[in-house]
Amino acid sequence: SRLLEAKKRNCRASYGHSNSYSSNSTTSPARYRPLARSARMGTWVQSETPMNMKKRTKLVHEGSYVAEVDVELLEEPEGWSPYLSIEDAYRLDDVRQALRRGDIRTAAKFSRVYTLTPVSA
Repeated sequence: SRLLEAKKRNCRASYGHSNSYSSNSTTSPARYRPLARSARMGTWVQSETPMNMKKRTKLVHEGSYVAEVDVELLEEPEGWSPYLSIEDAYRLDDVRQALRRGDIRTAAKFSRVYTLTPVSA
């Protein structure tokens, strides 16, 4: 255990983690100075998680119109999945607002728009 503690102390001192002030500067602690030698950095950075993208068609229904909007669902192993990209979410909102206004031309730029016709029984 003494050997392990000595190694830890040497490691902290060599990487500038001591609480003492350096002999060169009286105003800044040694722990804030850059490393004097090269060392391996960035090993603590988490690697990117793989994302799967699946193409789906979402239906937007407003009044007597229905629009088919092509979106990509992002799936990842962690967190809330699947979810939309921010661009696809905005596209769905834009189509819905255009259909509410009755602006079929704008809705047709982002989707395929259909008219619903009621069937009488």
